[in-house]
Amino acid sequence: MSLVLSLTFIGMMVLGVPIAFAMLIAGLVAVAMMPSVTSLVVVQNMFSSLDSFPLLAIPFFILAAELMSGGAMTDVLLTFAARLVGKRRGGLGHANIATLTFFSGISGSALADAAGPGGMMIKIMKKAGYSDAYAAALTASTAIVGPIIPPSIIMIVYALTNPDVTITGLFVAGIVPGLMISVSLAVVNHVISVRRNYRSSDELFDGTPLFRLFFRSLPALFLPFIIMGGIHFGVFTPTEASAVAVVYGLIVGRFVYGALEFDMLPAILFRTVLMTSSILFIVATSAIFAWLLTVGQIPQLVTAWIAGMHLSSFTLLLAVNVLLLLVGIFIEPLPGVMIMVPILAPLADAAGIAPLQFAIVVIVNLTLGMITPPVGSLLFVTSAVSGVKMGPMVREAYPMFAALLLVLALLTYVPGFSTWLPELLGYKN
Repeated sequence: MSLVLSLTFIGMMVLGVPIAFAMLIAGLVAVAMMPSVTSLVVVQNMFSSLDSFPLLAIPFFILAAELMSGGAMTDVLLTFAARLVGKRRGGLGHANIATLTFFSGISGSALADAAGPGGMMIKIMKKAGYSDAYAAALTASTAIVGPIIPPSIIMIVYALTNPDVTITGLFVAGIVPGLMISVSLAVVNHVISVRRNYRSSDELFDGTPLFRLFFRSLPALFLPFIIMGGIHFGVFTPTEASAVAVVYGLIVGRFVYGALEFDMLPAILFRTVLMTSSILFIVATSAIFAWLLTVGQIPQLVTAWIAGMHLSSFTLLLAVNVLLLLVGIFIEPLPGVMIMVPILAPLADAAGIAPLQFAIVVIVNLTLGMITPPVGSLLFVTSAVSGVKMGPMVREAYPMFAALLLVLALLTYVPGFSTWLPELLGYKN
């Protein structure tokens, strides 16, 4: 059964079948090989996987991000970020990084960041003389911060897959790694901008004092603090925090900035439903795939096999990184988490690796796959919004990917980057 499951899944991927349907078809074929199991178990597992209160946070956080975008918060954050980094060389590149970092504390989705504020920044960078491919590559690389800095849809799914960590603990653990990614990309942008003489643009500078832009941006910047502060002090749970974010985004967009019109809500709700349904369908089909792996005792067999090698924690983490980087090339982060975490988390636990550190390593690893061809979804989205062909964009992304690998190495072998802040705030998992 396990062999049939694996071969069918790989065959579907080779044929270009979308990942969710590939897992569903592989699951149906594998169940058909088990005469004692009815095909109804597929439907049962798919529906039971969605019967989870924490999953309600996914549509709410997506809706909150859509409301914030419709309520002019993207424009406000973009203008503030551009003024914050100044008119120095590479200023617009830094503004791109700062804007997507700010917005990651709202959306929780890399694709939403790349398609929304990222698309706006690419157009402005093109006008200022930046290479089209470079602007697109920088946007795609920076957008991976979206799932790292809380709130994060991938972290919600990870916490549901591995009970050794909590959603709140993961949210806190992602703050420092997310900032490390942004800083590393800012260094790369500075070096390249100096070499190519990329400069800023007067388009985003209207003479408004910086402190006034800061106060105008406060309502948008305040949302992540409301979410994390409310969770930390026990005012609401992460799921309730997502509903609070929706109400806050609606009020601020309509009554503070005045840009959110009620006739915009149907389109916003439609986009939210579309994105939510695609994410939850992946979660549902991943559940049947994970159930079949458990029935076949694949996690136990792999754990026993690797444990028999008596690998050190250093070697184990190196092997996990290589494996996940390869997996991330072909599989999106959400199904990657649901398939790989039940297999790898017990190994990390047996090796004495902190659950939060290992979770961040897994999430960053699989998220990097979003900017690696041939499946890299961020590359396709950024190419679509920018009009830049895939080849030139990938070539421009090489130094950025190298910087991200360096950050991954630091997160892998220096646990404090992932665990210091959670431990400081009292979160052990």
